[in-house]
Amino acid sequence: MVFATLLLIVAGSLVTSQDYGLAVPDWPKSYGMWFPPMIGGVFYEHGHRMIAGSVGILTVIMTMWLWMKEPRKWVRILGTIALLSVIAQAVLGGITVLYFLPTWVSTLHATLAQTFFCIVVSLAVFTSRWWKEPLVGTERTGNPTSRFAATTGLIYLQLIAGSWMRHSKAALAIPDFPLAFGKIIPPLNSPEVAIHFAHRLGALMILIFVAGNLRAVFKSYKAQPKILHPSILLMLLVLVQITLGAYTVWTKTAVPIATLHVITGALTLATSLLLTLRSYKIFHSVSQESSQAWKTAVGTT
Repeated sequence: MVFATLLLIVAGSLVTSQDYGLAVPDWPKSYGMWFPPMIGGVFYEHGHRMIAGSVGILTVIMTMWLWMKEPRKWVRILGTIALLSVIAQAVLGGITVLYFLPTWVSTLHATLAQTFFCIVVSLAVFTSRWWKEPLVGTERTGNPTSRFAATTGLIYLQLIAGSWMRHSKAALAIPDFPLAFGKIIPPLNSPEVAIHFAHRLGALMILIFVAGNLRAVFKSYKAQPKILHPSILLMLLVLVQITLGAYTVWTKTAVPIATLHVITGALTLATSLLLTLRSYKIFHSVSQESSQAWKTAVGTT
């Protein structure tokens, strides 16, 4: 499911990057057909719909499997939320086409795609053997979960800002990088320039947060590979993402670069979420163990 959803995000990015959102003007059919000739922009737009349909079918199967086999009610509910999300995503996709790509609908469509991706990644973690098994003999001090969660939230907001920038045609509102109109702070004389500059500031904040988290991990949690490895990967992804953002401007939103920028953004969010969930599992279990030990001690006195 994770890889299928990532493929769907790739397909959607290819549609957006090439302005093929209206290559098929009707919905749910394409030119009145379920399988139109796959030529030109139709290949990308209808291909996106076909992948979305496949992800929808997989989500139905996943949800049914969870309700039949998963003993934890909250995981079953999360699976149901995933199913409702994919249905809502399909409806938003239809509205996007039928109403000729309104910016707010297109942005909501992209945001829900990232949200669905987060849900699927979370389900993969929650149903993994590692999550279900108790942690034994692991040295754990402190609790960095809140700082990881804050970073994940910031990345999520950054992706929303990036989507708004992309769909409002503001990707080149500031035509140079790293400066903005040759200045550090550009004249904010249009909404497009403002959203573009806000997106750049968001990238800087994420870099600071992720670098600070990595420093803290090396200082206090270096012996925790489940924390260390995704922290290093997240730092690398952020650096790659910033580089791709620069090249997006320098190449005037070349399709391969813009598409890679969207994909890397999704992977950055997923990695930060994975880090947060692993941290919660590791350090929350300590709190539970301490609480249980305290209750046991009280009960025996």
